[in-house]
Amino acid sequence: MQSSIHILNGPNLNLLGKREPAIYGTDTLDDVRRACEARARKLDIAVVFRQSNHEGQLVDWIQEARDTAAGIVINAGALSHTSIAILDALQAADKPVIEVHLSNIYRREVFRHHSYVSAAAKGVICGLGPIGYLLALDAMADLLASR
Repeated sequence: MQSSIHILNGPNLNLLGKREPAIYGTDTLDDVRRACEARARKLDIAVVFRQSNHEGQLVDWIQEARDTAAGIVINAGALSHTSIAILDALQAADKPVIEVHLSNIYRREVFRHHSYVSAAAKGVICGLGPIGYLLALDAMADLLASR
């Protein structure tokens, strides 16, 4: 594959393994990155894996992906529920998007039931923990291969 899949992570995901392990599990974000890189090698694709606690940085990376990525996998964390700027950037990127959430957002607080990111996503994977990222990579590889 000529270009990469960008895996973008939002606020507080740097605390995986430490923050609310009963909800988010004990794997760290570095564990998730390593698993994604291993899956990408099996799929013969490249990945760019990033995390930021800053909305503007995520928007910048999404805009960068417009020119450098084949697709975007995004776990925008709490910004999924609040950020029209991320939605606008994803729509402008004109790339396939798969949204990932570690927890099942529909079994949590009502304010988490709506995601702006979903309006730009081809699909949403939630509630499966870190495996959701691997499933998103599998799905993205299939989407890109069928183009």
